[in-house]
Amino acid sequence: MTGCGKAGRLPAGTGPGLCLISALLVFSPVTRAEPVIVSQADGSDLVLGQPATRIMTLSPHLTELVYAAGAGDQLIATVEYSDYPEAADSLPRIGDAFRLDSERILALNPDLVIAWDSGNPRPAIEQLRSLGLTVWTVEIREPLEIADALDAMGRATGHESTARRESAIIRQRLQTLSTNYRGAKPLNYFYQIGAKPLFTINGDHLISKGLGLCGASNIFGPEAGLAFQVGYESVIAADPDALFAPYSGEGQDPLALWREWPAMKAVQSEALFLLPADAISRATPRFLSALEQACKLLDDLRR
Repeated sequence: MTGCGKAGRLPAGTGPGLCLISALLVFSPVTRAEPVIVSQADGSDLVLGQPATRIMTLSPHLTELVYAAGAGDQLIATVEYSDYPEAADSLPRIGDAFRLDSERILALNPDLVIAWDSGNPRPAIEQLRSLGLTVWTVEIREPLEIADALDAMGRATGHESTARRESAIIRQRLQTLSTNYRGAKPLNYFYQIGAKPLFTINGDHLISKGLGLCGASNIFGPEAGLAFQVGYESVIAADPDALFAPYSGEGQDPLALWREWPAMKAVQSEALFLLPADAISRATPRFLSALEQACKLLDDLRR
C-alpha cells in the first residue's frame, strides 16, 4: 500500500484516517446498480439503468399502483382524477389521460413516465419518447396481471419486497374466488358503462374476466372492441340474469331505467347490482374488493 510508509510508520502530515480510506479504495469492491428489466404492453423489454426515483403516471390506476408498490414518495406528478390514495391529491397535474402538457412534463424532468397503453393516445406517448423521456407502457387485461404489474413496479422503483407482499395477497384472493365458485351455477349478465347512449364491454375486458371467476358470463362477450354502444332491444332480447353498473353514490341510480321492463328476469329478481365505480373500473388492488362484492351478489342470486 503506497503512501503509508513502512513498518506502520506514517509519512509526515499523514493521519491514520487517510491510510484507512486508501486501504478501502484499494481493497473494497466497486458496487454498481444492476439494470432493471420490465415488460411493456407490446411484449418488448424496457431496461432501466437503475430503479427510477422521479416517476410520473399518466392514468389514475397507474398512480394507485405506484402507491400500492410502496413508491408513492417517488411520484412527482400525475394526471387528473388521480384521487387515491389521499396523498395523490396533492401531486401536480400534467394533463389528463387524453391531453398531456409535454412542456411541463419536460420541465419536471422525470426519469420514468408510466403510461396506459390502451388509454393514452399513441401519438402523445411517441412524442414523449421523441423528447428523450423514458416511457413504460402498461396494460392490464386479466385480474392476475394486477399482481404482475405490482411486481414490475416494485422492481422499477426499488421496492421489490413491498410490491411482492402486496401482489401475493392479490394472488391469494383470486385463487380463493376461483376455488369458491368453481362449479357454481352459470349466470349471465349485462354490464352497463353508460345509460344514454347505452355502452357496455366485451368478454376480453378486465371486468368480464373478473366476473368470469364467479361463474358469470357477459351476454356481449364475443363482440369485438373492449367497449361499445348497444341498443336496449338487444339487452331485453338477451334477458340476462343480472345487470351491473358502476356507481359513485351521486346522482340517480343508473340501473333504475330498466324497471320500465318488468318482465326481464333481472328486474323480477331485483338483480340490479351497483358496484363502487372507482374500485371496479380501475385495475388496482381495490378491484379485488369490488369483484368479491359482485361475486357475493351473484351467489345470493343463485340461492
